[in-house]
Amino acid sequence: MTMRQLLKLRDFRLLWLGQTISVFGDALADMALLILVNQLTGSVAAVATMAIVMAVPQVVFGLLAGVFVDRWDRKRLMIISDVLRGLLVLGFILVATAEQLWLLYLLGFLQALVGDFFLPARSALVPNLVPEAGLLAANSLNQTSQIIAGLLGTAAAGVLFAMLQAPWIAFAIDSLTFFVSVGLLALLRVPKRERPANLASVGVVLGELRTGLGLIARSRVLLGVLVAAGVAMLGFGAVNVLLVPLVVNDLRVPETWFAGLQGAQTASMILSGGLVALLATRFRPTSIVSVAMLALGALVALIALITAPWQLALILFAVGWFMTPLQASIATLTQTTVSDEVRGRVGAALNTLISTAGLLSMAFAGIFGAWLGVRNVFVLAGIIAVLAGLGSALLFRGTAVARRVVPAG
Repeated sequence: MTMRQLLKLRDFRLLWLGQTISVFGDALADMALLILVNQLTGSVAAVATMAIVMAVPQVVFGLLAGVFVDRWDRKRLMIISDVLRGLLVLGFILVATAEQLWLLYLLGFLQALVGDFFLPARSALVPNLVPEAGLLAANSLNQTSQIIAGLLGTAAAGVLFAMLQAPWIAFAIDSLTFFVSVGLLALLRVPKRERPANLASVGVVLGELRTGLGLIARSRVLLGVLVAAGVAMLGFGAVNVLLVPLVVNDLRVPETWFAGLQGAQTASMILSGGLVALLATRFRPTSIVSVAMLALGALVALIALITAPWQLALILFAVGWFMTPLQASIATLTQTTVSDEVRGRVGAALNTLISTAGLLSMAFAGIFGAWLGVRNVFVLAGIIAVLAGLGSALLFRGTAVARRVVPAG
């Protein structure tokens, strides 16, 4: 299914458009939030704390969010999530001094927590709006659109601060995008599905959670996804942190190079989005995942050999060509391997486990960098990714993606 055919699907088009607009607002507000914290405090630690505060809800509550996504009406849950986030982001406007920093942390945490319910609900809803043959292309379009919208939102935040010095404008625009998304979501015609009874106790919630994790353990495809992405993030998380000291301290070039380096990877990620529909006609998503991990591992290890920033730019440009197909394939496997009734739990569980691996890797990046040397960490991360790619290929071998995993009983 081509991108043009996808966008002819009314309900998918509404969902895609609303999410793209919302991602622009999120990127705008997230960057404005970090700039505001830096202006109020002048503290790198305060900025890092803000980023951590917004990442913690996924790790702590992500698993539970998936349970509610499967139990509740997903369209309604997404609308409620957007309404709450649209109101919460307006609270950022109230903060004008460093003494009120606690309010930014609180609101950022709550906004991220509410968002953890939206993402698995959206992912679980897409297969209800798109034929299975078009899921890989649909996920690729979503990934590409989010990259572009995020890039534009981040750039817009910088322009607003440079020209107007008015962070409230960024937060007001983000709030507006949430309510635009609500309006588009309200127009969706989602097929009705049978939902189990409401969650009556903590025991029931934990039982549902165990069911989702059990499905991952029983499925070689889902285990392959977890090995490919989760294990690889144990190395890639550290790479994301150590890229800064490599460029600034080792290559001894100014921080302005990061715009070009980020642009190189972003450009290829956008360009590769157009290839996914073609790949879908020739390769299974499982093959794309394993090959992409092997290639990414080799490229990351190659970073250890660079002697100039332009060489790093070329490597990152090559990395981007594999990222969008990889991310789209992982989303597609999550959607097609399990039945609709557990799609939210499985998707949320995989996202949480992968995010946790990334955070652990980032937390220990400094220790490994000092112990092994920054360049050797890139080699280690590349080896881990290659092993993850080989492990996933072994798990995927002989599997049939069309065979869905359903809850026992």
